Amino acid sequence: MRSFAVIGAGILGAAAARELGRRFPDDHVTVFDKAEDVAAHQSGHNSGVVHAGLYYEPGGLKARLCRRGVDLLRDYARVHGVPYEECGKLVVALRPEEEGRLRAIHERAVANGVPGAELIGPERIREIEPGATGRLALHSPGTAIIDYPALTRSLLADVRAAGGAVQLGAEVTGITNGTERCTVTTRREGEVDGASFDAVIVCGGLQSDRLARMAGGDEYPRIVPFFGQYSQLAPEYRGILNGLVYPVPDPAYPFLGVHLTKRVDGEMLVGPNAFLSLGRENYSGRRPGLRDSLEVAASGAFWRFAARNGRAAVREFSAVVSRQRFLAQAAEYVPSLTGAASTPITRGIRAQAMDRTGRLVDDFVIEDIGRATLVRNAPSPGATSSLAIAEHLVDRLADHHGLPTAASS
Repeated sequence: MRSFAVIGAGILGAAAARELGRRFPDDHVTVFDKAEDVAAHQSGHNSGVVHAGLYYEPGGLKARLCRRGVDLLRDYARVHGVPYEECGKLVVALRPEEEGRLRAIHERAVANGVPGAELIGPERIREIEPGATGRLALHSPGTAIIDYPALTRSLLADVRAAGGAVQLGAEVTGITNGTERCTVTTRREGEVDGASFDAVIVCGGLQSDRLARMAGGDEYPRIVPFFGQYSQLAPEYRGILNGLVYPVPDPAYPFLGVHLTKRVDGEMLVGPNAFLSLGRENYSGRRPGLRDSLEVAASGAFWRFAARNGRAAVREFSAVVSRQRFLAQAAEYVPSLTGAASTPITRGIRAQAMDRTGRLVDDFVIEDIGRATLVRNAPSPGATSSLAIAEHLVDRLADHHGLPTAASS
């Protein structure tokens, strides 16, 4: 019997562990995570959107795995009773200069095979979203929302049902590659333990670069954490939209901008902004991580990034310090939100990979080092693509080590 380990009990780790169990049904899978609960980080702190594949470079890993991932996610959710709603999305142009960028996004959506993606004018905007306004919009009827923590729990239940193990509260402190085996060292309740595996998949999210270095990987791409704040609108605004409303991305800024997102529980969120986080796991904003902050401050790559994005930082910081400005950005798209009451909720923190030059790494990055297969970058639509990424990871692992697998279905 072979043995496999997966580091990380978020959505990617859970999906990878389940896929290993499906493809190697006679072997054993162990999942490790330092948290005491699953989906404790990015998987449990996001908007819950299932992206349709509008924005991504045709032919790239993001585009291919996102489209495959949507189909897998939808089918899994329906079979296993995970909350899932195909509510649709509008990407709205408010100003003439945004229309060209929106048409380019539409071209990408068509190239990526996004079903039903179409450009619509003001009348159709009002038909689909009576509360929204705009000059031109891209309608994506297949964009959906899901409960990602529930999905993660369900996937790990599948792992356990297949005979696998999930060890929570087990912090990985070492990864040692040998020629035939990989040893994973963990610390749990003060006790240090080590176990050897035929192969290891690392889905470490916010800690992915540090785990990669343990396995012998390069310093870059390095994770720079960016937090995103969300505000939950007052109950009387729960029905203000039927689906999601997004701005047209501005190429001058590295992130999408503030948008409106419905959750599967019916709550309506505004957000997120994007600003440097003082700590990779500083969800409250009140407990900065000294090690994390010093690493960023000592990084020449980060300062090169900062020099190129000063204008974006000023814009995002204004939304950080003033919730009124934050909501005013959303009210440009849905005017009845002017003066709306809202409550801040726990922020999310994005594990954004940065290269040596200070450029944000856009596509997914997966690396093989010895007996370890590592996810070095999996930003949005990483959660949407999770089941497809899992297939891709197990394919790579099997090919790299010459392991025959059962067919994935």
